[in-house]
Amino acid sequence: MENKKNEYNEEIKQFHCSLLMDEVKETVEKLKEYGINMNDIMSCLRNNQPLQPLFVSRDYKIYIGDEHKEIYLQPLVKAVYLLFLRHPEGILFKCLPDFREELTQIYIKLKPCGMSDKVLQSIEDVTNPLHNSINEKCARIRGAFLEQFDDYLAKHYYVDGSRGEPKKITLPRDLVIWE
Repeated sequence: MENKKNEYNEEIKQFHCSLLMDEVKETVEKLKEYGINMNDIMSCLRNNQPLQPLFVSRDYKIYIGDEHKEIYLQPLVKAVYLLFLRHPEGILFKCLPDFREELTQIYIKLKPCGMSDKVLQSIEDVTNPLHNSINEKCARIRGAFLEQFDDYLAKHYYVDGSRGEPKKITLPRDLVIWE
């Protein structure tokens, strides 16, 4: 008798779950009709995920979370990322020339073999607010994190900010671990 009761309860549970799933599907379809894209819907569903720690190894590899997912960035893009990571208050793009030497020193640590004229010019370009190079590097950083996470989580890890305001990485610095 107890076995029959358990089977009955399980069937009711499955029936209720099926009804709830149908409601979710209907709601998602309505949201899509209102112009909400699936990335935003998925972000909403995942919004309770905790932020994961970001690790910067001695050799400047960047990892996320306990499973150490590596975030791959080209050397100059990584140098830009590390520059912003060092400045939690953010950096105004118009002030980037003030950070040229610091960016150069970070790049030298990433690529100790020396600096070519091409690299020096690239650093000059990325710190020149009249060029678009910094926006391109920030877009690559953003893309690298969006490959690993949806935008809800990724936005805490990449460089972002409103126009005319300092651009920054909003990840709480107690979650940034430097080896």
